[in-house]
Amino acid sequence: MPRYLWQASYTSAGLEGLLRDGCTKRRQIVQRLVESFGGRLELFDYALGNDDAFIVAQLPNAVSAIAVSMVVNAGGSATVKTSVLVTPEEVDKAAHKRADYTPPHK
Repeated sequence: MPRYLWQASYTSAGLEGLLRDGCTKRRQIVQRLVESFGGRLELFDYALGNDDAFIVAQLPNAVSAIAVSMVVNAGGSATVKTSVLVTPEEVDKAAHKRADYTPPHK
């Protein structure tokens, strides 16, 4: 199953909710959200810096990952950026593919 990374940043309203309800409750809510789309939560860690949380989940397809992102962003308490994660083996396969392409500067 494809894996996705979300980098989440909370709004002030989202941070108020974390202070009120706790961070483990937020992880449980995100886990239920991911599972409702047929996925499995692998990682939910908080961080210091520009992003407040990093979440990794397996989901059946990109449509489900987009739906999760849309639901969270529409909620207004956090913004998330979504990245598709690929394995080293997938990158190796891609490196062996050949294409007919000429860069613009050539």
